[in-house]
Amino acid sequence: MKKTPHAMLNLLFGILTLVLGCKPSSSSFPPTTTCDTCNQASQVTQLQVNLAGTHQTIHSFGASDAWSSKFVGNWADLAKKNQIADYLFSMDVDAGGNPKGIGLSLWRFNIGAGSFEQGDSSGIADDYRREECFQNPDGTYNWNKQQGQQWFLNAAKQRGVKYLLGFACSPPVFMTINGKACGTGSNQFNLVPSNFKNYADFLVAVCEHFQSTGTPLDYVSPVNEPQWNWGSSNNQEGTAATNTDIAGLVKILGPDLQAAGVNTHVVTGEAGQITFLNTATTDDRGDQINQWFNASNPNYIGAVPNVDNTISYHSYFTTCPDNTLVQDRQAVATAAKNTNAGLNLWMTEFGVLGSICGTLNGYPRNTNIDYGLYVAKVIHNDLAVGGASSWQWWLGINPYDYSDGLVYINAPNGAMDPEQSKTDGLVSDSKQLWCLGNFSRFVRPGMVRVDAVLGGNTDPVNAAGGIMVSAYTDPVAKTVVIVLINTETTASTISLSGLGGSATLTGSSLGAYVTSAGKNLQKTTMAAGNIQLEPRSVTTLVANYH
Repeated sequence: MKKTPHAMLNLLFGILTLVLGCKPSSSSFPPTTTCDTCNQASQVTQLQVNLAGTHQTIHSFGASDAWSSKFVGNWADLAKKNQIADYLFSMDVDAGGNPKGIGLSLWRFNIGAGSFEQGDSSGIADDYRREECFQNPDGTYNWNKQQGQQWFLNAAKQRGVKYLLGFACSPPVFMTINGKACGTGSNQFNLVPSNFKNYADFLVAVCEHFQSTGTPLDYVSPVNEPQWNWGSSNNQEGTAATNTDIAGLVKILGPDLQAAGVNTHVVTGEAGQITFLNTATTDDRGDQINQWFNASNPNYIGAVPNVDNTISYHSYFTTCPDNTLVQDRQAVATAAKNTNAGLNLWMTEFGVLGSICGTLNGYPRNTNIDYGLYVAKVIHNDLAVGGASSWQWWLGINPYDYSDGLVYINAPNGAMDPEQSKTDGLVSDSKQLWCLGNFSRFVRPGMVRVDAVLGGNTDPVNAAGGIMVSAYTDPVAKTVVIVLINTETTASTISLSGLGGSATLTGSSLGAYVTSAGKNLQKTTMAAGNIQLEPRSVTTLVANYH
């Protein structure tokens, strides 16, 4: 066909670029260039890390044993159990240097209340969600209870998990008001008032036992999500409680742990969502930072023996839209600093629940990269915006057709069938697991978060819709870890400008571990000036400096 003058010019530019090795853009005329030798600087985003700009010290990354480990820990197939434990806890690598697991540094052990022994009379229909209790109604103890959970507790310790935490959702059933573990359906603490001391004694006995077995519980959390009226829907162990209730219990529990010579520390909170930490409620279940860690408050527990200077919350229901995700965490970080400058914030429970901004959903089970990226986004904002020093997942092992698991189990025939998965099953991973691993496997206890800015963007709301970056250092080992979350559908090239001050990288390349639709912490190396971010991926960079 006949060519127009404009088309002839395009042809000439095309020939010229073939000779020079440059690729014309199809979107403009004259063409822009994208090849490395032509105009690389215009295509590269600068990453600035400042090791001197320090923030919180990282404590841990964790997950819980609820509710499947009671069954899975008793499977006869040791290889399958070890596969699950390796996925969660292992710091080993394969022959190619790819991690075998995500190296969790904390494991949550559910201290049961006895609904399992009650069976159907517990009022909890799903026996996965019932738990055994170490104490019998006559006051004696049976430490052979919760054997499946104890298997995973030992597996965690054997694989080097640094911290163990015991958490209780309800007092033992024979101490409660209604004789059940599922709550009264109101804001009443389901504990007979005369049993406060007995409940504290029970928790001390559990901590004493595990300290004597070589798997000591470093922390104990006595009340979980007290803002919800457990019992209005009997789907698991749980109880409501007021701040005054919890403070009263802790003021007994802390001194009793000290008197018993137990090294376990009490961590309070487990708020059903982050806003309960800094927002008052009319029923004494909000404003928890001020209530418990302001020395002028009657519920102050900051000086109680064996009580950690830490308050915990759950990240549910506050993750979208992006301005809510950011602003709720900014507000709590400010409240913590203004009330008690040394107070640690822990995010102690999260999973994919319900509808997420209308784009993702807990049901049915989804384990693809969209869900992994969502998890990574929440982790980033809890750490880099909220200043959390520990981040803990909910269901470590999941048999359900739901998206809130890390490791999944199906029935031996491959079906999603919790009943058929109690004695054996098939084990599979998820992008939720590996994207958490981009943090937990590399950001180790004792590391310090430091300043990191990408492309000059200091607006966390803007970053939440694009590329998020956070950085961490071990100043003794002189190691830096950088986590980049690319939520965009296009690739990006990043150049690390430096580490601030006189610190320089040891060598010009960094170890890189990529999780994407087709990769699970796959190891490679990248030049500091040419860091490639795949579309819809999480990339962790690791390097030494001097």
